[in-house]
Amino acid sequence: MLLSILVFFVVVGGVCGAYYALVHRPEGAAGRQFEQRLKDLSTVGIDDDVATSVLKSQPKASALPMVDRFVGGTNAGSWLSNLIEQSGVATTPGGVVTMSLTAAIVVGLVAFLVSRMVPVGFAAAAAGLTLPVTWLKIKRGRRMRTFEEQFPEALDLLSRAIRAGHAFQTALGMVGDELKAPVGPEFKKTFDQQNFGLPLRDALNEMSVRIGLLDVRFFVTAVLIQRDTGGNLSEILENLAHVVRERFKIRRQVRVHTAHGRFTGYVLLALPAALAVALSFINPDHMQALFRERMGQMMLMGAIVMQTIGFFWIRQVIKIEV
Repeated sequence: MLLSILVFFVVVGGVCGAYYALVHRPEGAAGRQFEQRLKDLSTVGIDDDVATSVLKSQPKASALPMVDRFVGGTNAGSWLSNLIEQSGVATTPGGVVTMSLTAAIVVGLVAFLVSRMVPVGFAAAAAGLTLPVTWLKIKRGRRMRTFEEQFPEALDLLSRAIRAGHAFQTALGMVGDELKAPVGPEFKKTFDQQNFGLPLRDALNEMSVRIGLLDVRFFVTAVLIQRDTGGNLSEILENLAHVVRERFKIRRQVRVHTAHGRFTGYVLLALPAALAVALSFINPDHMQALFRERMGQMMLMGAIVMQTIGFFWIRQVIKIEV
C-alpha cells in the first residue's frame, strides 16, 4: 500500500512538473521579456555610466576580486575573458580558475580514494583541472553554431530594412530588437556602441573580434568597402546571405559523408571500456590482475594514452573546413 501511494505521488508530481515546465514557465518568460521591453521603451534618459559600459566592456562583479586582478594581468586571463564573452556565460576569469582548482582537488581525491594509486589521482586531477574550460568551450561552440544558423536571417532583415528606406544604423537596431539571442544582443550591442558615439567602423570591427566567425568578417568587410566605394548594400547583403546558406548546405553534406569516420572513432574509443566491463562480470579474477599487478597498470595507462591519441587522430582525419 505504501509503495502504491509513493508511486501515485511520484507520478502526480511528474505530471505537474511537466505541465509547469511546458506551459507556465514559457508564459512567465514571455511575460518577463514583454515587461523588460516596456521598461526599455519607457526609459527617457540614459546615464553616462550606462553609455560608458556600452562603449567599453566592463568586467562583471566577482566574489573573488583578488583572484580576478591576479588572473586579469596575464595572457591566460585575456584568453579566458574572450572565451567567457564568446560563450555567453555570466562568470569571470577568477571564477573559472577557482572552479578549475576545486574540480582538480575533488576529482583527484575521489580517484585516489577509489583506486588507491597516486598516479591515477594525479591524472584525474589534471583532467578535472580542464573541466571548466572544456565546458566553456562547449558553450562557446553551441553559441557560435546558433549564431551561424541565425546570421542569414539577420542579413535578410538588414537587406529588407535598407530596401525599405531605413539607414544602415537603424537597420542594425531593428535586427537587435527583432531577433533572439545570440544574434539579437550582438547586433544590439553594435547599434548601441555606434549610437553612443563610437564610429561605425570601430563598432563593426569590435563585433568581428567579439564573434570571431568567418561569416561575420565577410559581413564587416563588405559593409566597410561599400561605405568607402559605394554600391547597392541591400543586394550585397542578399548575396552574402545566399553564400552563407550555401556554405551550410555544403557543411551538412560533408558531415553526412564523414559520419562513418566519426562513428568509427566513437566505437573504437568505447570498445575497450565496454569489453573491460563485460570481462569484469565474466571473469573478475582475470581483470583484477590488470589493476593489482604493476605490468597490468602500465598496460592500462598505455591503452588509455593510445586510445586517446587514436581518437583525436581520427577526428583530425575527418575534419574538413568548409
